[in-house]
Amino acid sequence: MWLWEDQGGLTGPFSFLLLLLLLVTRSPVNACLLTGSLFVLLRVFSFEPVPSCRALQVLKPRDRVSAIAHRGGSYDAPENTLAAIRQAAKNGATGVELDIEFTSDGIPVLMHDNTVDRTTDGTGRLCDLTFEQIRKLNPAANHRLRNDFPDEKIPTLREAIAECLSHNLTIFFDVKGHANKVQFIP
Repeated sequence: MWLWEDQGGLTGPFSFLLLLLLLVTRSPVNACLLTGSLFVLLRVFSFEPVPSCRALQVLKPRDRVSAIAHRGGSYDAPENTLAAIRQAAKNGATGVELDIEFTSDGIPVLMHDNTVDRTTDGTGRLCDLTFEQIRKLNPAANHRLRNDFPDEKIPTLREAIAECLSHNLTIFFDVKGHANKVQFIP
């Protein structure tokens, strides 16, 4: 059943629209064509409502309210790191939002910015640095708890997915830029 059919149908509104168009266009053919076209567009581009049980699966996974950790648990650990993912799970998150950028050699890594300046001890645009160079940077360098994460590394997409799966977290990816540089590895 369509949403408008559940609420009394469209006979009244479309009759009013037809009369209004008759007055404005003074042409029964044009009024009927415009009204009919609008009806067809509404019918073609409308979707059935989502069943409430499916909506609850999304809004309350595992019978609790969704809590999505932005950039992992970035307040308690360096953003977009494995430590942030672990912290999100420890804090009770049901999912994480992770940002993906690509290195110059096409490796997808977790990074929000297109430069490494804000979050690491390095400088430069991510798309100009190789994965080997990125891996040497400390993503905790500018975090308020940097001393608690001395050995943290910028993770690859594969490492992040494995960490999320081990904690049963839903993953929301935000692919930033330079996706044309990705290299598919079997």
